[in-house]
Amino acid sequence: MDLKDKRVDYNKFELVEEHAGKDPYALFNLWFSEASETEPEPNIMIVSTSHNDQPQTRVVLLKEVKDGDFVFYTNYQSSKGKALEQNVKVSILFFWRDQQRQVRIEGIASKVAAKESDDYFYSRPKESQIGAIASSQSDELTSRHALEDKFKTLEAHYEGNAIERPAHWGGYAISPKSFEFWQGRASRLHDRLTYEKVDAAWTRKRLYP
Repeated sequence: MDLKDKRVDYNKFELVEEHAGKDPYALFNLWFSEASETEPEPNIMIVSTSHNDQPQTRVVLLKEVKDGDFVFYTNYQSSKGKALEQNVKVSILFFWRDQQRQVRIEGIASKVAAKESDDYFYSRPKESQIGAIASSQSDELTSRHALEDKFKTLEAHYEGNAIERPAHWGGYAISPKSFEFWQGRASRLHDRLTYEKVDAAWTRKRLYP
């Protein structure tokens, strides 16, 4: 597979200081709003963790930005949950192709309160609630049929029984320490602005592309 000649020239937008402002959340909200006009799932969020010195990356869905934290939900016993038990430092990435933009955020992850996990869990479709119970996420699975049979058994069980959120399923809130906003530009002379938190205030600087 030779991809050396596969390239796109980025020329839609620019990222300059006078328009970026001093607040990374305001800029993120603006970019997210603009991405929402064209991207089918603008809340796709790539989460990178480290477990036993091995980086691990996967896609999740951002569900909320609350009190400055970026919140997603998962199985605490999954590979990402085990990684976050060992190392709470995390990196997240948003990429919006149509706007030729990406935002990279580094921060610290912590579990959200049980009530928040309950509120979100019970807002999900019943099938998704049962799916969360049926899946021993990241454990070895003998076959697809085994998973489907387990789901059907649980589905029948919960026809007449209340569903309870598993204690091992819930949310993580990522508290940002830094933001990097990347805007694709022509000739690979991209714009990169970083915001770092220093004594509760955000400082901004431009990086070489």
